Amino acid sequence: MTETATGTSTGTYLIRGAAILGGDAEDLLIRDGVIAGRGVGLSADGATVIDAAGLVALPGMVDIHTHLREPGREDAETVETGTRAAALGGYTAVHAMANSNPVADTAGVVEQVHSLGRASGWVDVRPVGAVTVGLAGEQLAELGAMADSRAQVRVFSDDGICVHDPVLMRRALEYVKAFDGVVAQHAQEPRLTAGAQMNEGTVSAVLGLAGWPAVAEESIIARDVLLAQHVGSRLHVCHVSTAGSVEIVRWAKERGINVTAEVTPHHLLLTDELVRSYDPVYKVNPPLRTDADVQALRAGLADGTIDVVGTDHAPHPSEHKECEWAQAAMGMTGLETALSVVQETMIETGLMTWADFARVTSTVPAAIGRVADQGRPLEVGEPANVILVDPAARWTVDPHKMATMGRNSPFAGKELPGAVVATFFKGHPTVLDGKLNTPYRYAAEPAGAGSK
Repeated sequence: MTETATGTSTGTYLIRGAAILGGDAEDLLIRDGVIAGRGVGLSADGATVIDAAGLVALPGMVDIHTHLREPGREDAETVETGTRAAALGGYTAVHAMANSNPVADTAGVVEQVHSLGRASGWVDVRPVGAVTVGLAGEQLAELGAMADSRAQVRVFSDDGICVHDPVLMRRALEYVKAFDGVVAQHAQEPRLTAGAQMNEGTVSAVLGLAGWPAVAEESIIARDVLLAQHVGSRLHVCHVSTAGSVEIVRWAKERGINVTAEVTPHHLLLTDELVRSYDPVYKVNPPLRTDADVQALRAGLADGTIDVVGTDHAPHPSEHKECEWAQAAMGMTGLETALSVVQETMIETGLMTWADFARVTSTVPAAIGRVADQGRPLEVGEPANVILVDPAARWTVDPHKMATMGRNSPFAGKELPGAVVATFFKGHPTVLDGKLNTPYRYAAEPAGAGSK
């Protein structure tokens, strides 16, 4: 794929003949971390030339919902392994969820995650701060201190646990307005899901497993969009999974409520019928729903009701998934398969174009997280966060060959379309020819940099 003009890397790259956003073939010139040229027939002395004929050029993907586990849960994932997986999957930025150990509920912990991301250098790691201390749902965490820290946190979530107290949720929404933050809610009324093991429906009745009703998600979303309207704040709904949730979000947007929502790749493809196998790889929160829900989620993503795709990448040690269903942890990996699953469910079905793909996986998630230099158009002068995708590729998922430590992929053994050929992060190729290259190296931060 690559041909080096001088024999050494100069930091200048000429991507030749890529279909920009799936459109006409053009050249992109990357120099000093920015897009220095776009057009046909470009040339540059000393540039590393990349033949991108047949490839699609897209802005680097931004994941609004990633579990990197570190600090404290390094048996499941580390910032290093998780961001390697992200780069291979086409991501140039990820938002690291707060349910680490210790919980990311202070400026010190989010700054630690921020520093680990910079040390790794594979993608931009944006820590998500906890809404409540210890995710306990009893008192607000140090939201302002995290926002004012070196990590500049703008997304706050107790993901994995719902902020179920309406008074506390209201106070959080009010608080984050001061620094243009957003509360990302895990919508799950705990009293309606006590002991639940899977989606409540025909399959749960047949299997005799405690059901997880759709209304447990929908009731929290309905409450929270009204709270967001009342206080005039931003609300983001994590991993929407039911047709009813799509309708509530649509209703809220029609009334001008400032709400955004995400859907995971696995909820776009998989259904609760898979639980008949009792394979714990299909155990996830929220649970896999019905085919009718899947179709509603796809339609909602296509028409803009659902704003973004978030992976909810949730790696677990093997012993936490390779056990009986009732004892298994909830969660699935997703960073290295997300692009392919969205291609299969949304692009190959004709519901979306590659330009739409860029919107829901890059531009809008970057805007929600207030990540200024990500999700930018592939135009001259913009930061060179770029991926090259081979839409004609086919590959079979093998979790043991992935960069993530988690082996809990629900797509194991499945053939998927599309492959990331190259990832440029800040103009540096972290992935070339579909393989990890070298990380980006940040300049040293000023002495004494930290919380203000």
